Amino acid sequence: MGELERGERLQIMLTLEEVEALDNWRFARRMPSRAASVRELLKRGLASEGFLHAEQGKPSGAFGMLPAKSNGRDAPKE
Repeated sequence: MGELERGERLQIMLTLEEVEALDNWRFARRMPSRAASVRELLKRGLASEGFLHAEQGKPSGAFGMLPAKSNGRDAPKE
């Protein structure tokens, strides 16, 4: 898939303050669009946490904010 082709659409809702902060950040860096700004911020945030690319094969529960509840299987180990 080429760099300009996007395979997935993600919609988010933001507060007015969040939109203003995003726009201020975007304009200060001369980013071409809000979408480009969100992609750049997401990339930077993930990189700062050590996630340069998505790990394959991990269940979505491994990425939750709360500890996994036991359902007879072992919880994901970090």
